[in-house]
Amino acid sequence: MQVRVLFFGVLKDLVGQTSEAIVLREDATLADVLTHYETRVPALKTLLPSLALSVNQEYAGPEVRLHANDEVALLPPVSGGTPDRANEHVAIVRGKIDTQAVLEHIKRAEDGAAVVFEGIVRNNTRGRRTLYLDYEAYEPMALKLMEDLAVQAMGQFGVRDVTIVHRLGRLEIGGARSASWSPSVARTASRHSRPAAG
Repeated sequence: MQVRVLFFGVLKDLVGQTSEAIVLREDATLADVLTHYETRVPALKTLLPSLALSVNQEYAGPEVRLHANDEVALLPPVSGGTPDRANEHVAIVRGKIDTQAVLEHIKRAEDGAAVVFEGIVRNNTRGRRTLYLDYEAYEPMALKLMEDLAVQAMGQFGVRDVTIVHRLGRLEIGGARSASWSPSVARTASRHSRPAAG
């Protein structure tokens, strides 16, 4: 059977392409895909323990059985728009994230607060100096997972809306890599009443 394999980050450089079709036996698993590339690209062996794997845009383990025409993605750990109808709460952009514009778009008159979380590129990673980060994504899967997180957050925390934006490409130190917005109509009491002394 044939499956399509997608490569991201350093894997793309090691394999020398962004995707390819490979032929596997009918009862193959994701482990067989890993073995195939470990044999073909020996340098990949050191990265295998840290890879995330997916089949048809869903995270999967090495034991998952594959089927003809499956799409397999090999996702390395992180290295140095406008939402559409299917992803109404999320977007992936390549330019600067305009935090204020998104905040103005999401706020409503009935909101009691709007919270913004903005992830930025710091100048070190685990104690090592960082000059910049270069983000890329398996976009269909990233959008799907981001949308799932947004919907889950609205249900779990009782907020009216959530918007998540992530930036791709090269980001310099201090640049916003991701941002999320959450307006809420719910308010919690800031003071508790005390019984009268008597």
